[in-house]
Amino acid sequence: MMMKQGLWAMCLLSGMSFVVGNVALAESSTPLTAPTAPVAPTAPVAPAASVATPACAPSVAPITEQDVQAAQQAWADGIVTIGKTYQEKGDYSAAATKLLDQLYAFDEGEVLFKPTKAAEDQFRGSKDEALSYFVKGKETEDHGFALQPWSKVRFENEAVAINQDTAEAMGNYYFTDAATGKETKVEYTFGYKRAKTDGHLVIFLHHSSLPYHPEH
Repeated sequence: MMMKQGLWAMCLLSGMSFVVGNVALAESSTPLTAPTAPVAPTAPVAPAASVATPACAPSVAPITEQDVQAAQQAWADGIVTIGKTYQEKGDYSAAATKLLDQLYAFDEGEVLFKPTKAAEDQFRGSKDEALSYFVKGKETEDHGFALQPWSKVRFENEAVAINQDTAEAMGNYYFTDAATGKETKVEYTFGYKRAKTDGHLVIFLHHSSLPYHPEH
């Protein structure tokens, strides 16, 4: 009887161990992973706005001293041409207008023009006033500076200041009388800039005066 009870107990313990073992195995077969947080939906990305690339501005060559000297020679040649045309009874007014159109900035903005032989209207801010100074017409005091006539004009620069897109020249220029050969020295300050049309130099400042002669 006691043997039967012992066998029953052993079978009971063995069955419990089997059950426990099965439970352990069942639990160990289930992966122990932490719950995953829900992923927020990605907001739609707006398409990047296209940026217009501005067109490159045309490059402007800096003014050189050689450019200034060429502009001065063109002015000198123009003054001589006006006087020569006058002597030959040609259209000297047209020659003077051509000089103003090509070498001055009247068509682009303000020009500061103070000519040599002007006392009543010392400052000529318009093309018509400048034309009158060179060949007579608008102002009663004008006798036609370019109608002298002059056979030669030469520049002697004291200095030329270059400022990238403008230049100023100061010095003496000499006018040779076509009739007598006498040379007259005059002081000047010229300001130049590049024309908007083709980039050649035009005058935006012209100041001219006779040297001071003190009386003793």
